[in-house]
Amino acid sequence: MQFGGLTALERVSICAADNEFVSIVGPSGCGKSTLLAVLAGLREQTSGRVLVDGTEIDGPGRDRGVVFQNYTLLPWKTVLENVEFGLLDEPMTKPERAAVAREALARVGLEDFETHRPAQLSGGMQQRVAIARSLAYHPGMLLMDEPFGALDALTRRSMQELLISVWEKHRLTVVFITHDIDEAVLLSDRVLVMASKPGRMVAEHLVDLPRPRNSDTLFEPGARTLLREIMSEVMEDSHP
Repeated sequence: MQFGGLTALERVSICAADNEFVSIVGPSGCGKSTLLAVLAGLREQTSGRVLVDGTEIDGPGRDRGVVFQNYTLLPWKTVLENVEFGLLDEPMTKPERAAVAREALARVGLEDFETHRPAQLSGGMQQRVAIARSLAYHPGMLLMDEPFGALDALTRRSMQELLISVWEKHRLTVVFITHDIDEAVLLSDRVLVMASKPGRMVAEHLVDLPRPRNSDTLFEPGARTLLREIMSEVMEDSHP
């Protein structure tokens, strides 16, 4: 994936390799969510080109799954029906859709909740349904905009470890927007730092920490050094 000249950004040139997990951090208002919206095809760039596998993006596509901070579930549908909803455009029968949806729910540990409604689930469980819905049609890329930002600290850590597990088993390219630098380092192969006024990429960090990872990874000396470097870059741009 490559993109350049995005809305509200200076010219940038970034690549996300196949199966790479890339996080983007930066101060509020620097354009992180705008960038993700352009990648998702939900917003048009004012200049430059956005390419996925050499093909220019001209709108939303099945090659890109999107997970937002708000769960965007349909409250009148069951968990299974919410996941099936993402498959309606696929050439498959209803039993086939149900089977694929059940498989996706199993990936996120919700195979026993398919008949529940969203209101019966915790916030973390609702976000698991949203992730399952995006994974069900097997996109090549998953775009995630602060997906765990509304969750409490314990649930957030649980969801981070779930995402690590899912990504390590079913490798796909992930672009992950977050304000949480710890989260970015824990999850990612690479962290990009954005600055504002104007929005631009100012730093790139390879996360050379062994996998599989868990919350203890952040206490390793290499992780602490990286966290300090990224925090310094973000804080420097945050000062008036």
